[in-house]
Amino acid sequence: MRREHQLWNIKKSHMNIIENEKIRLLVKELDLIPIIKNAFIAYSEGKTTVPPVAELSFSDPPGDVHIKYGYMEGSEFFVVKIASSFPENEKLGILNGQGMMTLFKMETGMIEAILLDDAYLTDVRTAVAGAIVAETFSNEISTIGVLGTGLQARMQAIYLKYVTSCRKIINWGRNKKKMEIYKQDMEEEGFEVELRVSPADVARVCNFIVTTTSSENPLLSIKDIKPGTHITAVGADTLTKQELNTDILKKANLVVGDSLSQCKIRGEISHGLSSGEITENDVRELGDVLKGGKSGRSSKTEITVVDLTGVAVQDLSIANAVYNHFRLKKNEI
Repeated sequence: MRREHQLWNIKKSHMNIIENEKIRLLVKELDLIPIIKNAFIAYSEGKTTVPPVAELSFSDPPGDVHIKYGYMEGSEFFVVKIASSFPENEKLGILNGQGMMTLFKMETGMIEAILLDDAYLTDVRTAVAGAIVAETFSNEISTIGVLGTGLQARMQAIYLKYVTSCRKIINWGRNKKKMEIYKQDMEEEGFEVELRVSPADVARVCNFIVTTTSSENPLLSIKDIKPGTHITAVGADTLTKQELNTDILKKANLVVGDSLSQCKIRGEISHGLSSGEITENDVRELGDVLKGGKSGRSSKTEITVVDLTGVAVQDLSIANAVYNHFRLKKNEI
């Protein structure tokens, strides 16, 4: 027992536990766009090991848990991320998102650090991916269309500030009260916000749309979409969620997924494939486009769709970046 106790003390002496408040301070000092962009490229180049997502879904109360894990070539650590979303938590005064990221030494498997982020880093890396996609695929954004009123509906718009000067949002949500709160919150962030009564009303006036709901029924169809529109689909991160009618994928000039293997199983692309509206040959992988191996938007009239299902490589890269910055700033925060 003494030896086991000694070994545990050694582990504790090497393990750092970093809580949400410090993580948020560290993130503010990082330029995450090139970090996440390079992660997508490394993924498409086969320089990462990312097993399939492990997932738990619950109905009473509703919620889901994703476990994502893997490592990148040359990395000091492998990462295991657990992130949950329980929409009814707000009734209890608890954050809907919960979770943590754990870093293990590649050489020994010992725990190096636990990032108790309450799923904050998952939200950040998703919003950063949205900014990367907007910069790569959209025309000059005249108006930002946002479907949804939750945290990601806010963060997607906030991170767009890094890549566009547009500060006008057209918003729709399923709950009128939450739409009003969203409008107030985003106006405090420097946006001009107008509310609409339907998703189609948003699409008719926007050339850039981001969908962030947990809907299991399509909110938009191709008849709603203007030529030249870019859609970033964020909400459909499970097997059953769907925000876009598959006719949008069929008619789109460019359909891109963050992970081809993952998008076969979950997200908008999976529904397009299962319906027969598109085939695997119709879909490109985000990292391939970012590295210049495959073409992106080629005209201002094209309709483009990017399906962001959330890839573990984003978690690996943001966890490593935050922890490495923590080691540099350890005595200052």
